[in-house]
Amino acid sequence: MGIFRNAYKNITEARQRQADRYVNGALMNLDDASLTAMGTSRAELRRKGSSAYLL
Repeated sequence: MGIFRNAYKNITEARQRQADRYVNGALMNLDDASLTAMGTSRAELRRKGSSAYLL
């Protein structure tokens, strides 16, 4: 791959990881019943990592 395509790929992957952490942080504010209804758990979100989400 060319240098620009490789750089673009790396940037988009980093932004996707950042977005995933942000969403996980927002989901951590939900109650356990809501998380279970969505098919996830608080422990799984912690394992995946999260970043601060301000309401």
